Amino acid sequence: MDFTNIAHILIRKNYAPNTQKVYLRCLFDFERFCKKEFIPLQEGVEAYIKYLITSGYSESAQNQAINAIKFYFEKVLHLGKQHYIIDRPKKPKTLPTVLAMKEVSRLFDVVENDKHKAILQTIYACGLRISELLHLEIAHICGDRKTFHLKGSKGKKDRIVPVPEELLVHLRIYYKKNLPHKYLFEGHGSTALNPKPYTAASIRKLLHRAAKKAHIRKTVTPHTLRHSYATHLYENGINLRSIQVLLGHNSSKTTEIYTHVTNMHIKNTPSPLQFLKKNVT
Repeated sequence: MDFTNIAHILIRKNYAPNTQKVYLRCLFDFERFCKKEFIPLQEGVEAYIKYLITSGYSESAQNQAINAIKFYFEKVLHLGKQHYIIDRPKKPKTLPTVLAMKEVSRLFDVVENDKHKAILQTIYACGLRISELLHLEIAHICGDRKTFHLKGSKGKKDRIVPVPEELLVHLRIYYKKNLPHKYLFEGHGSTALNPKPYTAASIRKLLHRAAKKAHIRKTVTPHTLRHSYATHLYENGINLRSIQVLLGHNSSKTTEIYTHVTNMHIKNTPSPLQFLKKNVT
């Protein structure tokens, strides 16, 4: 494989930077497997996927490999739709981790650093993906309209999200104290000539520390705050269509997962154990 050419094609076709890295890594592993097994690339697809399955690779990793291989044959070699037979692995239907409102409140209460608290509150209050927070520029904040204009979000789409007045008050205080240059939250060494956004790794670390300090035993990630945002909106009467727009979901099916997470309907459902006493007496 000509990986330099593959990289150029990925860039020309405007694939996301992370997708470029994933595809290149998958294709490198695929080529290495075929060379080791002395199998031509086009004949080695099924054998490679079976190898991934038997080696314990996750369903997500298997799907990434399939997508990368399809890209290579269809977009790089221009062979059109391929007819190799592969049973695409089904993703497990797991429910996202969601914090209770009391847990979110405890989480914020234990964060003493103003900047760190502002970061976590912004993710939760607006339901942002971590990439959206990192690339949120000061120029994209409209205080008068109380909105963020998120540019180039997932799927290269822009969207507008409302910002509560309480958060805007905190952000104004944060801004006057920290004076960021371009991005709302900037990392170490950021200057006016070379503004650097805060890093995802730093946010994950500070969130992990806060969750531990708040005695939250769940695995909490930045996306947990986004899931909690959507679930709490639904539990407080916001309809799914509105939540879908706010989250930037293409499909309503993606948003419907929050109907399974909420305990709004479940907590009022009686148990058959309660019926036993009535029937016995």
